Amino acid sequence: MAEHQPIPTDAAELHPLDTATLGTDIPTPKVRLSTLAQWGAGGGWRLSLPHSSKTHNLLWITKGQARITLEGVQRGLGAHNAVVIPAGSGFALEPGAQCFGWVVSVAAQSPILMPDNAQILRILEVQNQTELTALIDRMQRETHHNLPFADEALAAHAQLMTVWLRRAMIDHDNTARPKASQRLVTAYAALIERDYHLPRVMADYAADLGVTPTHLTRTCRQSAGMTAADMLVRRKLHAARVALEDGNLPITQIAASLGFGSAAYFSRFIQHHTTHSPSSLRKAARAA
Repeated sequence: MAEHQPIPTDAAELHPLDTATLGTDIPTPKVRLSTLAQWGAGGGWRLSLPHSSKTHNLLWITKGQARITLEGVQRGLGAHNAVVIPAGSGFALEPGAQCFGWVVSVAAQSPILMPDNAQILRILEVQNQTELTALIDRMQRETHHNLPFADEALAAHAQLMTVWLRRAMIDHDNTARPKASQRLVTAYAALIERDYHLPRVMADYAADLGVTPTHLTRTCRQSAGMTAADMLVRRKLHAARVALEDGNLPITQIAASLGFGSAAYFSRFIQHHTTHSPSSLRKAARAA
């Protein structure tokens, strides 16, 4: 089988639905600190279903365990794992009941240097753990106390954080070439992130990648813990729920923007995967 290179995605190229459904012109802060619980506020599906972020994110787990599927590859996480999730990279995160962590989000167009490639690092040295925790503590103080020039202070601390991160990446340098199966799944995940809003089925993606649907399904199940079709369906479901629960677009327009042939088909899709109708999901979100 020919080797498959990951399909590059441009994080600045956003689907119109991403901005139209938010209903706000408020600019995103250049740097934001949140707990893992705050990051996923609004329902467990917001993290557990495959999606991407418009910001670069550093996830720092300090307690408990979690499972992440990052660019199509599933991994377990524990205390002292640092995870880099670049803007536009597909991921799904399932924190355990006792999991606690911090998320530092940096705007994609920020001058703060964040890695372009996803990273999962295990920080073993106590001194290195302490350094990152101290930086986050200072960022928390700026955020919690709403101090003057807090945005500048956050940006400065985030810049120091990226220095820490790049040093950690050198310590964890892994030049081993990923296996062909991993490259295939990563390429598929990138294609999904680029084209999930189009009326395409899994077999179309398999054809683009030069493999059979059966081979793609088997490889995804081994690497991502789900079938190739499930990866696509869950990405569409996340986008649909964000549009329904956070935005104001008519349901018919959401259906069309996500590649569904009709509003009725879209409604059946939502009902099947959530046991609720689109209008019920929207109503419940408004009441929350």
